[in-house]
Amino acid sequence: MKKWLSLSAAILLEVSATVALKAALERPGWYLLVVVGYVAAFALLTSCLRLGMTISVAYGAWGAGGIIATALLAAMIYDEPLTSLMALGMVLILTGVITLELGAQKAHRAPDKGRTL
Repeated sequence: MKKWLSLSAAILLEVSATVALKAALERPGWYLLVVVGYVAAFALLTSCLRLGMTISVAYGAWGAGGIIATALLAAMIYDEPLTSLMALGMVLILTGVITLELGAQKAHRAPDKGRTL
């Protein structure tokens, strides 16, 4: 549970930093949140790896969560487009991450650790 909380916080900070990056183009003071957010996000990503999460699941979930949350927030805050095709892409990304997690759980339970395809 700790590793998922750490990963969730990493995603939240990374998304905050990314959204602030666009704001910083107009108001440079936002660069402080950009730098702090990215540094803290990487520290928390490292933490969830130390807690035992596999890199494929951690990075996949981090990337997918970041992409989806950033696209949604950009549509709400900056009025950027969000099309049905983009929504389909988000569903496919999320499906891929869930598949990675299920595969990692199966590999963890398997006697040979699932190292073969």
